[in-house]
Amino acid sequence: MSFIFTIFLKTAGILAGMMIFLEIGRRIGVRRIARNPEGIREGVGTLEGAVFALLGLIIAFTFSGAMSRFDDRRQLIVEESNDIGTAYLRVDLLPNASQPAVRELFRLYLDSRLETYRLIPDMAAVNKELARSAQLQGEIWRQSLAASQLPGAHPDAARLLLPALNAMIDITTTRTMATKIHPPRIVFILLALLALAGSLLAGYAMAEAKGRTWLHMLCYSLAMTAAIYVILDIEYPRMGLIRVTDLDQALIELKSIMR
Repeated sequence: MSFIFTIFLKTAGILAGMMIFLEIGRRIGVRRIARNPEGIREGVGTLEGAVFALLGLIIAFTFSGAMSRFDDRRQLIVEESNDIGTAYLRVDLLPNASQPAVRELFRLYLDSRLETYRLIPDMAAVNKELARSAQLQGEIWRQSLAASQLPGAHPDAARLLLPALNAMIDITTTRTMATKIHPPRIVFILLALLALAGSLLAGYAMAEAKGRTWLHMLCYSLAMTAAIYVILDIEYPRMGLIRVTDLDQALIELKSIMR
């Protein structure tokens, strides 16, 4: 089952739940009016204010956090492209005879990095490709270290190339960990529960109307579920509708330069 379809099912469930809770709240309100027409709003205003304020706060924080992490992931793609490009250029410091083999490893490594993120959400394949990237990193490091000590290498080859390779390797771990940083699942559960609680209170407040206002009920539910869907989609930008794949162009352009 695809990620998009899974998220759609979850948000559709929240939408259905909100519509049901709106109706439940309305029926409770109607019964309260039948027993005590003057007391339907007693003490409800404070409760509504607290619940909706908390709901708005959770939505604001989760959306803000999701956007921040989304921007960070895009920036990391650019940083990795720069790190690989810098290390590749510094291969010029190695002896001419050693450069072709190292450059070929760089091309294979860049292909592996692009493939790693193309394979998402197949995590088994992703992990396999990450292992291949790590293997290529080790080979690039070993060959570069050995070549930097050969006759014909620039005197500062090791001092300039090895730190660039280290940065190229480090950014791999940074990007991998960045894909795993998300809010605790309890935050999303709390968000869904508050949306349902808000629907219950909103339905209760609608009991004073003469009939059901389906348009208002539907618009309120759709607005809330749309916000939740966007938050979830931004949190997983390689799997949903909102993606960071456009920034992969930086790596693709770097690959064309390496040819």
